[in-house]
Amino acid sequence: MSSSDKSNKNKLIILDRDGVINLDSDNYIKSMDEWIPIESSLKAIAQLNRAGFKVAIATNQSGISRGYFDSMTLTMIHKKMEMELAKVGAHIDALEYCPDHPDNAGQDRKPNPGMAIKLLELFEAKPEETWFVGDNISDLQCAENAGCKPALVKTGKGVRTLEKLPADHSYPVFENLNEFVEDLLK
Repeated sequence: MSSSDKSNKNKLIILDRDGVINLDSDNYIKSMDEWIPIESSLKAIAQLNRAGFKVAIATNQSGISRGYFDSMTLTMIHKKMEMELAKVGAHIDALEYCPDHPDNAGQDRKPNPGMAIKLLELFEAKPEETWFVGDNISDLQCAENAGCKPALVKTGKGVRTLEKLPADHSYPVFENLNEFVEDLLK
């Protein structure tokens, strides 16, 4: 396989979870019941899957280090997400999460690039060809720190994030993940 064939094979999109794939909460998503999908996001992931993209998640989950939920609960939340995605013919190819508290952040906690770099390496994807879609400034900064292309969605904390950005920012902004995918695939 030539290197150009390989680069086409390894198209990767990295997504934040809360606020991009599911409704977010300032009080954290602490249980399966609190994980509520954004239906258009599930369908957008299915479109990415069908278009040949690998879809991965990089999500900060400091609720673990804060004692709000444990890793087993997080696993069950992700199982629910997988089941909801499967209902629309979608799947996630890889998921990285960071349980670090912001006061004791390691290289994986966004805006640090650790999770994104792991995903790029896993799929042998080129950062400059990889979009990282999020709703928070830490997502945009993580994308930049990993050499990826950042995109902001207005779902979740996106509108608040947009209000905090300088007027002359250069981030592409989309109403939601579905609008990002439609723009990407046209």
